[in-house]
Amino acid sequence: MKIVSVLLLGLALGAGVTSVSAHDVGKSRDNKTTTLFRLLGKNAIWTPVQTVNVNFQTFHTQGLVKIGDTFFVSSVEVLESTVRDGASTDSLYDFTIDRSTGNGRGWVFKFDSSGQLLGKIELTDGSKFHPGGMDFDGKYLWVPVAEYRPNSASNIYRIDPKTLKAELMFTEDDHIGGVVHDVHDRTIRGVSWGSRRFYTWELMKGRKGGVTSDWVPNPQFLIDYQDCHYQGVDYMLCGGVASYNTPRGSVAFGGLDLVDLRRNRMEHQVPVNLFIDEGAGATGTLALTHNAFWVEPLNKESLRGYFMTESDNQAELTIYDVTPWLNRN
Repeated sequence: MKIVSVLLLGLALGAGVTSVSAHDVGKSRDNKTTTLFRLLGKNAIWTPVQTVNVNFQTFHTQGLVKIGDTFFVSSVEVLESTVRDGASTDSLYDFTIDRSTGNGRGWVFKFDSSGQLLGKIELTDGSKFHPGGMDFDGKYLWVPVAEYRPNSASNIYRIDPKTLKAELMFTEDDHIGGVVHDVHDRTIRGVSWGSRRFYTWELMKGRKGGVTSDWVPNPQFLIDYQDCHYQGVDYMLCGGVASYNTPRGSVAFGGLDLVDLRRNRMEHQVPVNLFIDEGAGATGTLALTHNAFWVEPLNKESLRGYFMTESDNQAELTIYDVTPWLNRN
């Protein structure tokens, strides 16, 4: 797999770090990741660090979490593709099902920094086999597993990262593509298929299950979020991608948005012009932020980003250091 730089309009990087307390961030709601992220723009300097080959089939990667030197990636193994049997709609308020369920298996893989598989758990539940973007709250991994079609249904699990034991926490009558745990107000936040709807669920103390608030529309339309991570106090950092038709063919735009969870609005967006060659037999490239990502502070001046975008059901862990232009040497 080869990384290529394409002089197109932006994509955006994704990021993540374990949750921090209000005491850690003082009066500011920012943590180290969001503080550095706000300094990034289209002139950010992307320095390749390493590409790690993994020793297991990754299938279609979705979400990435890094805990110390250990990684966790959610993935969908498609055994039978869905088939459209109705007209799709762009209406936020239309929950019509427009395709068959398909068939597959949902996984979370645990591996080390050398790419060696340490463990795995299957989260398939009948027609629910599509895991989404993952988050880590300092104790548990959180991951949705949905039907592989819009407007469908999802299970929301929390997983012990040490044992990989999973608990079903609650369900939702929609395709939930990613979740984060807001540790400051004890809610789970989620995004729907294409991230068009923002969901909030209240965690009930001492019991499983959640009470969902009414969802609100996502006012940002440039990209569809694929993976999100909680940051600072009431922020989430989401990476994603969208394709647009042009007179010269389809163009992929990606991005990372810092979303203010108090207002449910994007606050800062970073363009990235790095793509992954899809490999032998493929006809194009994938945006670096196409699926799973993780970002954390490297030092006072730079972030380190980890990306897993699959080619032929086999992803590599690609690592970049990202430095604001104003911090260049």
